[in-house]
Amino acid sequence: MKIDRFEDIIAWQKAKELTVGVYRLFSESKDFGFKDQIQRASVSIMNNIAEGFERKSNNELKHFLFIAKGSCGEVRSMLILAKELHKTDPVILEKLNTLSEEISKMLSAFIKKL
Repeated sequence: MKIDRFEDIIAWQKAKELTVGVYRLFSESKDFGFKDQIQRASVSIMNNIAEGFERKSNNELKHFLFIAKGSCGEVRSMLILAKELHKTDPVILEKLNTLSEEISKMLSAFIKKL
């Protein structure tokens, strides 16, 4: 199946869902350093998928997918910290963590296909 737009990549769609979830979950947070870091890491996932796709080179796409995968790990690490520090709803944290793991697996599969 040929993908014509990055918006059609399921991993990008799920990364956007994760980013929206992160922004909503931490919208009221007064810990601005934490909030900024997790928001930037989640945005990095979707933006690196988009940027890599727009480069129109499989090697560059693969490079940006690895960066996106690293940002997935960063988001998960921050979610674990948020849970440990009781920063917010643990049920939503777990859903976002699961989504992040799913995106990471999708990115790994995508990288292997390239």
